[in-house]
Amino acid sequence: MIKYLLLVSLVIHATLANSESASKKWLTLNGQRPSVIARGGFSGLFPESSDFANQMALGTSVHDVVVLCNLQLTKDGVGICQGDIRLDNTTNIAMLFEKGSKTYRVNGQDLTGWFALDFTADQLLANVSCKSQKLNFVFIETCSCVPVISAEIRINVLKEKLGMNIFSRPSAFDGMLPMSTVDDVRNSNPPAFWLNVQYDAFYTENKLNVTNYIQKATRLQGVNYISSPEIGFLRRTNGVVNKAKTKLIFVFLDKKATEPTTNQTYGSILGNLATIKTFASGIVVPKDYIWPVNAANYLDAPTSLVNDAHKLGLEVYASGFANDFTTSYNYSYDPSAEYLQFIDNSQFSVDGLITDFPPTASEAVACFAQYPDIKPTKGQALIITHNGASGVNAGSTDLAYQQALEDGADIIDCSVQMSKDGVAFCLDSVDVTGDTTAAATFMSLSTTIPEIQQPAGIFSFDLLWSDIQTLQPQLTSPFENKGGLPRNPANKNKGKFLTLAEFLELARVKAVTGILINIENAAYLASQKGLDIVSAVNTALSNATFDKQSTQKSPDPIRRHFSAVQVSEYAVTLPRFSIVPTIDGFTTATTKVVNEMHAANISVYVTVLRNEFVTLAFDYFADPTIEIATYTSGIGVDGIITEYPATASRYLRNPCSSDSMPESSYSIIPAEAGSLLKTVPEETQPPASSPTPALDVADVVDPPLPAVTKPASPTSCNFSSFKCRGKHCKCGPFFSSNRGV
Repeated sequence: MIKYLLLVSLVIHATLANSESASKKWLTLNGQRPSVIARGGFSGLFPESSDFANQMALGTSVHDVVVLCNLQLTKDGVGICQGDIRLDNTTNIAMLFEKGSKTYRVNGQDLTGWFALDFTADQLLANVSCKSQKLNFVFIETCSCVPVISAEIRINVLKEKLGMNIFSRPSAFDGMLPMSTVDDVRNSNPPAFWLNVQYDAFYTENKLNVTNYIQKATRLQGVNYISSPEIGFLRRTNGVVNKAKTKLIFVFLDKKATEPTTNQTYGSILGNLATIKTFASGIVVPKDYIWPVNAANYLDAPTSLVNDAHKLGLEVYASGFANDFTTSYNYSYDPSAEYLQFIDNSQFSVDGLITDFPPTASEAVACFAQYPDIKPTKGQALIITHNGASGVNAGSTDLAYQQALEDGADIIDCSVQMSKDGVAFCLDSVDVTGDTTAAATFMSLSTTIPEIQQPAGIFSFDLLWSDIQTLQPQLTSPFENKGGLPRNPANKNKGKFLTLAEFLELARVKAVTGILINIENAAYLASQKGLDIVSAVNTALSNATFDKQSTQKSPDPIRRHFSAVQVSEYAVTLPRFSIVPTIDGFTTATTKVVNEMHAANISVYVTVLRNEFVTLAFDYFADPTIEIATYTSGIGVDGIITEYPATASRYLRNPCSSDSMPESSYSIIPAEAGSLLKTVPEETQPPASSPTPALDVADVVDPPLPAVTKPASPTSCNFSSFKCRGKHCKCGPFFSSNRGV
C-alpha cells in the first residue's frame, strides 16, 4: 500500500519530464546536453537504490536519467546495490547478525565490519538493506532528526529493512524498504543503467569473479555504463562487453589514494590521460578536480581537465553532488548554482553529473542552463528582499541592496530604526548587537527592555547617528550557532548602513518596481523616547516624492500604492508555516489562508525564504527552487520575501516556471503538501499537532499610537554610580577606573 501511494504521486511529474529544445548548443564532448546520473536513485531522500529511490528518480528527473548502482557481491555471487563495502555503515545488519563482523584488508587498509561476501543473498534480502553516509549536521529547523521509533521496535515491527543515517535526511523511511539487487534496479526500467564496480581486486582475492558477473549481467540485462577505479578490471572487461552498447569509465578517487593495479596515485595517473583512452571512453572525477575549492571555501580558477580530456575524446563525469552537503560560498547554498558552474560556463561543460538529488540536476540541465532571463509577466509573484540580499552581504547595507537589484529583486525593503537624535535608517532590528559590531564598543549601553525583547540588547535609540556610522555591518547566519552554515565570510563586515533618505534615493535612481517599509516599536519610541518614527517615514517618502508616484509601490506590512487614490491595495505578510505547516520535516497540508485572503482582495507575501537546506521541508528535496515553485506556481502567493533573490529570480524569470511551457519540456513541479508524509507508515508518522486557536478581533487590531512624549530628565545619581562611555553616560553600577564627569 505504501509503495503505490508513492507511485501515484509521481505520475504527473513523469509525464512532463521529456527532452528540452534541441536548439541548445553544449560544450560537452558530443555536443549533446549533459546526462543526469542518479547515484543509487534518489538517494538524497530515500535509502540508496531502494525501490522508492529508483522510482522517485525516474518520476522527478529528465526523461533520459541514468540510474547508477554501486555493485557489491554476496557469498553466492549475487549482485546487490550498495555504496559502502561495509554493510553496517548503511544497514542495520549488525543488529541481526551480532557475530558477523570481520576484518579484511581492502586496497591496503584494514577495515572491520559486516561485508556482503560473508552472507548469502537469501540472508541479506530477507531482512537487510541500506542507509546513506552520515553528515555532521544535526540541526534541522523544520524537523526532528531523532528516529520516530526506536531501533528495537523497528526491528520487531518491520524486520530488517532499509534505513538512512544522514542526519539531515528523513529517518522516517528507516526499516521500511528491502535491499535491492542489480536485477531489482534494472527491473525498474531506467532509461539507462550504470554499474559501478568499486572493489574488483578485493572480491578477486576472496574467490568471487566480478568479471564473470559483469559478462552475464551485460548479456542478459543490458548495462549502458560500467565504471571502476581499478585499471586492471577495466582492461579485462574490455574484452567481454560490447563497447558499442556499454561505455567503460575510469573512476578517479582522491588524488593521494593508490590505484591497486599500477600502485600509482590517482593524482599521478591524472597526468597521463592518453593512457586511459586505451581502455576507457570516459572518466569520473570528484568535482574539485574541475573546480578546486581553496582553504577559505571559495572557488579557485577551473583546471584544464575537462578540455584536456575532450581533446583526447574522453567524456568527463563529475561526481560528489548533493543538495545537503556544504559547498563553496560562491554558490550561496543554492545547489542549482553549483550544477550550472559545471555545465553552463563559457569554457566547457562536463558530460554528466552524478548526484544524490537528480531532480535538482535535471532542473539545472533542462531549465536553467543556456536560458536567458525572461521579463516578468503580469500577475507573476513579486521578489521582495529581506534586508536586501542579506544571504550574500551584510543586511541593510548599500552592498546588500545593490546585490539584490543585480540579482533581479522587484522590491527592496527597509526596516526603519531610529537613532537617539532622530535619524531614520535601515536595519533589521532595533537591537544593533547582531547586525553590527556594536558589542565591541558600546556594551556599557546594554540594557533590558521587556516591551521590545526579553534578552538584553544595545538599542539604536540609545546611540547617536554619528556613533552608528562608526560601526561596521556584520553578516550573520541564523544557523551559525546551531550546526554551522556561515554565510560569505569574505563580505562579513563590508558595506555601509543607509539612512531612510539614502535608501529611497537608491530606489529612485535604480527605478525599482517598489519598496517595502517596515515599522516596528512605534508606540514605545513615541511614549518612551520622544521619537516619532511614523512622521519620519512620511516625511522621507514625501521628500522622495513617493507619495506622488503611481508607478512605484511602497508596501509596509500592508502594501500601499501612493497615487491619487491613497490606498488602492492591501497585502499581508505570512510566515511560511502559516501557509504550509510542517511536522518533523514533512509538510502536512496547505492551509486555506491564501485563498481566503485573495477572496477578500488582499495580496499575500510569504516570509522568509532562505537557501540553506536545513530550512527546507523534506518535500522540497533540499532544493530552495522547489520551495519557491510551491509557494508561487503551486499555491499562488503574490510575492516571496527572500534573503537570496538570485535564486527566486532564476526560477521566476525562466520558462520552466510558466504553465504555458511546451509539452516536450521538463517542468519544475511544485511539491504537493502532505503527499510525502503519506508514504510513511502510520505507526512511524509523527503525532498530529493540536489545532491553532481561532483569532478574534482583539488579537489582530492594534490600539492607536500614543502621543509623542519627550522622555523625562534622568534622575540624579551619585558620583560612584555614574558611568560613561564616550558621549554616553547613565546611572548604573560603577564599571571603570575612569569615572565620568
